[in-house]
Amino acid sequence: MNKKTVLISGASRGIGRAAALAFAKEQDNLIITCQKNKELLDQVKQEAEAEGSVCLAFAGDMGDFSFCQEVFAKAHRHGLYPDLVINNAGISYIGLLQDMSEEWDRIVRTNLTSVFNCSKLAIPHMLEQKSGKILNISSVWGNVGASCEVAYSATKGGINSFTRALAKELAPSNVQVNAVACGAIDTDMNHFLEKEELEALKEEIPAGRLAKPEEVAQLLLQLARSDSYLTGQIIGFDGGWI
Repeated sequence: MNKKTVLISGASRGIGRAAALAFAKEQDNLIITCQKNKELLDQVKQEAEAEGSVCLAFAGDMGDFSFCQEVFAKAHRHGLYPDLVINNAGISYIGLLQDMSEEWDRIVRTNLTSVFNCSKLAIPHMLEQKSGKILNISSVWGNVGASCEVAYSATKGGINSFTRALAKELAPSNVQVNAVACGAIDTDMNHFLEKEELEALKEEIPAGRLAKPEEVAQLLLQLARSDSYLTGQIIGFDGGWI
């Protein structure tokens, strides 16, 4: 199997970290980013390199187009051009909409603008190669919305529409765009839940548990190797919850 170059945003922990290590085990080259947890990101880089992967790590805001340009330029200087982009960077806000202020712009920038930035910069190489894949990490709340998570739900709904539209745009060039609408995943984003709240959540999920980040990573591996006819899909990964 040909070695690919995979760019993963939000790779210092959670789904992004699990995905980076899964692709490293496949001997793929990596470009990984995070917003501020540089120490954690460097640990992922070391683990990936121990698997034999070439790995470049960058800390900064992927919602900032100039920073994304810098990431791609440095990767290109190392001969790395993403064949696969996993847009995973994401933050949440729990609270009433009327209580939000600058958090709205920050969530939109991190969750949605970063998807535009990375996709825009990766597409020229994919078009030149007549192949490539973009995988966007979405959420069940992008499908149905969540009370007290309006901004997060809006950005994930935006990712879903972005995915469907860009898939149609790029399909003639043999570039596929899909999204994974994750349910409850056992990551730091859900660690604010009290024990009783967590048990109540598990009872709502037919599978009876939260998914592990490594399970999402395995799905991403499958999608990365999937047939070129699979595109424009929002793939639910929620244990039958929604």
